[in-house]
Amino acid sequence: MRFLLDECLPKDLAGALAGHPVKTVPQAGWASISNGKLLRQIAASGKFDLFVTMDKNLPQQNKIRDLPFAIVVLRAKSNRLEHVLPFVPVLLRRLGEFQPGHAYVLTLLE
Repeated sequence: MRFLLDECLPKDLAGALAGHPVKTVPQAGWASISNGKLLRQIAASGKFDLFVTMDKNLPQQNKIRDLPFAIVVLRAKSNRLEHVLPFVPVLLRRLGEFQPGHAYVLTLLE
Protein backbone atom coordinates (compact mmCIF):
# COMPACT_ATOMS: atom_id res chain seq x y z
CA MET A 1 0.00 0.00 0.00
CA ARG A 2 1.42 3.39 -1.02
CA PHE A 3 0.74 6.09 1.57
CA LEU A 4 0.58 9.86 1.24
CA LEU A 5 0.57 11.77 4.54
CA ASP A 6 -1.14 15.15 4.61
CA GLU A 7 1.02 18.09 5.62
CA CYS A 8 -0.94 18.42 8.87
CA LEU A 9 0.61 15.14 10.07
CA PRO A 10 4.14 14.85 11.46
CA LYS A 11 6.60 13.59 8.84
CA ASP A 12 8.06 11.18 11.43
CA LEU A 13 4.85 9.18 11.19
CA ALA A 14 6.23 7.76 7.94
CA GLY A 15 8.88 5.80 9.84
CA ALA A 16 6.17 3.93 11.75
CA LEU A 17 4.65 2.64 8.52
CA ALA A 18 7.55 0.30 7.80
CA GLY A 19 7.18 -1.98 4.84
CA HIS A 20 5.12 0.53 2.86
CA PRO A 21 6.23 3.36 0.57
CA VAL A 22 5.32 6.61 2.31
CA LYS A 23 5.60 10.24 1.19
CA THR A 24 4.37 13.44 2.71
CA VAL A 25 2.48 16.07 0.76
CA PRO A 26 5.52 18.42 0.85
CA GLN A 27 7.82 15.61 -0.36
CA ALA A 28 5.45 15.08 -3.29
CA GLY A 29 5.75 18.80 -4.11
CA TRP A 30 2.17 19.68 -3.21
CA ALA A 31 2.56 21.77 -0.05
CA SER A 32 0.01 24.54 0.56
CA ILE A 33 -2.36 23.34 -2.18
CA SER A 34 -6.10 23.55 -1.49
CA ASN A 35 -7.82 20.27 -0.69
CA GLY A 36 -9.74 19.97 -3.96
CA LYS A 37 -6.70 20.60 -6.09
CA LEU A 38 -4.59 18.32 -3.87
CA LEU A 39 -7.02 15.43 -4.33
CA ARG A 40 -6.93 15.94 -8.11
CA GLN A 41 -3.11 15.99 -8.06
CA ILE A 42 -2.99 12.76 -6.04
CA ALA A 43 -5.44 11.12 -8.43
CA ALA A 44 -3.57 12.29 -11.53
CA SER A 45 -0.25 11.06 -10.18
CA GLY A 46 -1.45 7.48 -9.79
CA LYS A 47 1.27 7.03 -7.16
CA PHE A 48 -0.79 6.56 -3.99
CA ASP A 49 -3.37 4.11 -2.65
CA LEU A 50 -4.12 5.83 0.63
CA PHE A 51 -4.21 9.48 1.69
CA VAL A 52 -3.98 9.94 5.46
CA THR A 53 -5.12 13.22 6.99
CA MET A 54 -6.58 14.78 10.12
CA ASP A 55 -8.87 17.08 8.13
CA LYS A 56 -12.26 15.78 9.22
CA ASN A 57 -14.07 18.05 6.75
CA LEU A 58 -12.15 16.93 3.66
CA PRO A 59 -14.45 14.03 2.70
CA GLN A 60 -17.62 16.12 3.05
CA GLN A 61 -16.22 19.14 1.23
CA ASN A 62 -14.93 17.26 -1.81
CA LYS A 63 -16.24 14.76 -4.30
CA ILE A 64 -14.34 11.58 -3.45
CA ARG A 65 -16.42 8.78 -4.96
CA ASP A 66 -14.42 8.61 -8.19
CA LEU A 67 -10.97 8.97 -6.63
CA PRO A 68 -8.54 6.10 -7.34
CA PHE A 69 -7.37 6.04 -3.71
CA ALA A 70 -8.91 5.83 -0.24
CA ILE A 71 -8.86 8.56 2.39
CA VAL A 72 -8.29 7.85 6.08
CA VAL A 73 -9.07 10.58 8.59
CA LEU A 74 -7.38 10.23 11.96
CA ARG A 75 -9.44 11.65 14.82
CA ALA A 76 -6.58 12.25 17.23
CA LYS A 77 -6.29 14.63 20.18
CA SER A 78 -3.71 16.63 18.21
CA ASN A 79 -1.35 16.18 15.30
CA ARG A 80 1.62 15.60 17.59
CA LEU A 81 3.46 12.37 16.92
CA GLU A 82 2.60 11.00 20.35
CA HIS A 83 -1.12 11.36 19.52
CA VAL A 84 -1.04 9.89 16.00
CA LEU A 85 1.37 6.98 16.56
CA PRO A 86 -1.28 4.90 18.36
CA PHE A 87 -3.27 4.87 15.10
CA VAL A 88 -0.54 3.00 13.20
CA PRO A 89 -1.45 -0.55 14.36
CA VAL A 90 -5.13 0.08 13.59
CA LEU A 91 -4.30 1.60 10.22
CA LEU A 92 -2.06 -1.31 9.24
CA ARG A 93 -4.51 -3.93 10.49
CA ARG A 94 -7.35 -2.41 8.44
CA LEU A 95 -5.46 -1.91 5.16
CA GLY A 96 -7.51 -4.58 3.41
CA GLU A 97 -10.73 -2.69 4.15
CA PHE A 98 -9.78 0.60 2.52
CA GLN A 99 -11.35 0.97 -0.93
CA PRO A 100 -10.71 3.69 -3.53
CA GLY A 101 -13.30 6.45 -3.57
CA HIS A 102 -14.19 6.02 0.10
CA ALA A 103 -13.27 7.84 3.29
CA TYR A 104 -12.72 6.13 6.63
CA VAL A 105 -12.58 7.83 10.02
CA LEU A 106 -10.37 6.20 12.64
CA THR A 107 -10.85 6.98 16.29
CA LEU A 108 -9.28 5.47 19.40
CA LEU A 109 -11.06 4.84 22.65
CA GLU A 110 -9.43 6.66 25.52
